[in-house]
Amino acid sequence: MQRRHFLTLGAGGLAAASLPPRLPAQAPSAVYPAGDFVLARTANGLQVSHRDAPGRVIWETVADGNFLAAEVATARIRDVGTPQGTFSIEDSVSATFAHPAIDRIAGDGTAVVVSGRLAGDGGAIGYRLRFEAVSATHLRFDVTVDAAAVNRIRLEVGSAADEAVFGFGQQLTYFNQKGYLLPILVQEHGVGRGQPGLTELVDLLANRGGGTPFSTEAPAPHYLSSRLRSLFLENTEYSTFDLRQPDRIAIKAWSAAMRGRILYGRTPLDLVEAFTDYAGRMRVLPDWIHQGLVIGTQGGTEAVRRKLEAANGAGIPVAALWLQDWSGVRVTPSGRQLWWNWRLDDNYYPGWQQLVADLQRQGARMLVYINPFLSIEPGHDSLYREALAAGYLVRNADGSPFLNRNTSFSAALVDLSNPAAREWIKSVMKTELIGKAGASGWMHDFGEALPFDGRLHGGADPAAWHNRYPQEWASVAREATEEAGRGDDIVFFDRSGFTRSPGVATLFWLGDQIQDWSEFDGIKTAVVGMLSGGVSGASLVHSDIGGYSAFKLDLAGRAIPLIARTPELQMRWTELAAFTAVLRTHEGLVPAISAQFDGSPALLAHMARFARVYRGLAAYRKRHVAEAAARGYPLARHLFLHYPEDRTTWTLRYQYLLGPDLMVAPVLDKGAASVEVYFPQGSAWSELWSGADAGVAGQWATWAAPLGRPAVFLRKGAPSAGLILDGLRGTGVLER
Repeated sequence: MQRRHFLTLGAGGLAAASLPPRLPAQAPSAVYPAGDFVLARTANGLQVSHRDAPGRVIWETVADGNFLAAEVATARIRDVGTPQGTFSIEDSVSATFAHPAIDRIAGDGTAVVVSGRLAGDGGAIGYRLRFEAVSATHLRFDVTVDAAAVNRIRLEVGSAADEAVFGFGQQLTYFNQKGYLLPILVQEHGVGRGQPGLTELVDLLANRGGGTPFSTEAPAPHYLSSRLRSLFLENTEYSTFDLRQPDRIAIKAWSAAMRGRILYGRTPLDLVEAFTDYAGRMRVLPDWIHQGLVIGTQGGTEAVRRKLEAANGAGIPVAALWLQDWSGVRVTPSGRQLWWNWRLDDNYYPGWQQLVADLQRQGARMLVYINPFLSIEPGHDSLYREALAAGYLVRNADGSPFLNRNTSFSAALVDLSNPAAREWIKSVMKTELIGKAGASGWMHDFGEALPFDGRLHGGADPAAWHNRYPQEWASVAREATEEAGRGDDIVFFDRSGFTRSPGVATLFWLGDQIQDWSEFDGIKTAVVGMLSGGVSGASLVHSDIGGYSAFKLDLAGRAIPLIARTPELQMRWTELAAFTAVLRTHEGLVPAISAQFDGSPALLAHMARFARVYRGLAAYRKRHVAEAAARGYPLARHLFLHYPEDRTTWTLRYQYLLGPDLMVAPVLDKGAASVEVYFPQGSAWSELWSGADAGVAGQWATWAAPLGRPAVFLRKGAPSAGLILDGLRGTGVLER
């Protein structure tokens, strides 16, 4: 019987803490060692433990015994949204093999193989589930079946009803994913992402581009749970993690084989470190970016110089100018967009080299912009013509160049599966961005739109490459900076990513959020995405201050704002950003209707204060950026990572730690002058600004947080207290 499934995708208590051991659900009938791990055969299935904690089950099959299935299915995948890069997926399952029987278990001390049969309407097929210890903390598993037509594997892992589950990459709306179905698919995160009214409108006007609460540019097939259980897939193919049933996590890989690893650690941070042994770790940020504000501006040389003068006049420490329009500007119905021909437009920016030199004299840098698309319009297509002639582009089935639609124009996509194309786009970065433009970094945009039906170099499979593409996009940038001799000095920031992106990216940002207060696509997602990504190895994450997407109505020659950044939102987002990895502004999609950091004396003064706060925290931040590079720990951390025994921390979405010693509870609601703060069990705190005792461990408190004084707390007895306080005194923002 054929089943059809439809998915529409939008796109104190510190590191030494551990949970009480959990006894096995059932007494094992046989045990099989695999390195430091032990596989046990139970009455209904399998369990895995570790010899350092033999009483704790770190992986188990579901209690009903139906832990494995294989399917034969046909997918219909449509590229929707404007811009394209959001996907609608329909999967038609024509055959299912399930109800696994375990016939044999054999091991040699390093690996264990479980083999048996899966039953289906057309008869039984064989399966093989192999476990192999690849390190003291990694147990690799591989699932294969004896049926060539199978192209879906489903593994059902046991879970407790009260088990909170975190991670899955940069998830933007929810931190605890228990109860949800997550598509692990790189895609545009959409506009609205489930926000009532707005999402439906965008779906209507932008070809279903609204997205869902689970669409993200940087997912990862990885989780870490409140019971210290952690697992990830090595597959790059599309997968889903279904957490809607309380007793299981159903993992489906769209592949003929499933590959992954079970991790062991005594603490949540141990498990993050174990995961980043595979995913890679983000390198240390250079000193210059810690010095102050990265000003996102545009509009040509004179306009940019006016912004810089305003910042300097207000006493704002400036780390860099970020000019996304360095390659020239086109006007589209969505606003001012760029020519995607990655060469300096010196007609638009006369005196560019002098501007770069002037920045250097004041200790600041120049940042620009690039993405993997190429403009095709005459006069702005020189790189496209080079790539087309050399065969460096993704193609359609008929051999013509694949063209991605973005608002009112289309662009070609570089084929990163082609080694020669990789070398070519690296040469563009080294020659045009680093060399001629004198850039010390750039926004490394997009990476989500590789089509599932495209033709790649050498017959590479686009279904396996789609999620891999953003990893490779970051990798070519990393290689270009290192080959240019600037690997420790250049910062490029990605919005797209996948499992192994942390090992090659230098910085992440959270994409094009709406300029509002919502939990779906506004300021609140800047916190959740940062914390969720941190669990999955993205240790250095920031966001556009004030958000990006804004909307207006043109009426009688006037722009009427519909959704636009207010001065209050600009200031609250600045307060949040000052306690993250990087402080960077963005003028937004429609700058004329959006509050800017220099839009009034009050906004300038506010930015000056928090740019000095950010600079004052540089020494403390650098200490924990180095920790991120060494151990994979996120700079901005969910409280669960340090206080796993405090169950209330599992429920928090909008409160976090910067390193282990600063706790931040940003104001994220319009008009609010206070915030609810939870003080975790195991530590005592004082307010950062006054030094006054703050809260009672294990209790909530309402804390006053007027504009300019966000709720930030210093852990009592913290070894970094002097470093933090001296730094803030040094920049003039702390008088005590």
